[in-house]
Amino acid sequence: MTPRTCSVANALEVVGERWSLLALREVFFGNTRFDQIAANTGASRDVLAARLKKLVAAGVLEKRQYSDHPPRHEYHLTDSGRALHNVLLMLKEWGDAYVTEGPLPLVNEHSCGHVLEPRVVCTHCGEEADLESLTRSAATPAAS
Repeated sequence: MTPRTCSVANALEVVGERWSLLALREVFFGNTRFDQIAANTGASRDVLAARLKKLVAAGVLEKRQYSDHPPRHEYHLTDSGRALHNVLLMLKEWGDAYVTEGPLPLVNEHSCGHVLEPRVVCTHCGEEADLESLTRSAATPAAS
């Protein structure tokens, strides 16, 4: 049996590992230097270096040198990386609701002043996208 071709599986090849997602979390928080990312994730230096290298190779992050002697780099989000922000917001929301016990370690407040409760909605009608409101079909090939 051949596994289903799936964009979720393809995405997980790039970001589906704990240290990759935690490194991205840190860059979203503005921590762009290796030592900052390592300290805030708890990842070993060799594992973190490998994950950052993979994220750069996949075009999720870009590496920018900020020091010549010794050579030091920062990691910055690309458009592809910025597009993962909502994914991390939803993953955090799920973790808050179903995994984290006790007080929440972090609460996101929207610019309107309220606690953010992220939802996936249809951009056409504005209704929330849930299991009951979705149907699935094969994508149509792009016109040549």
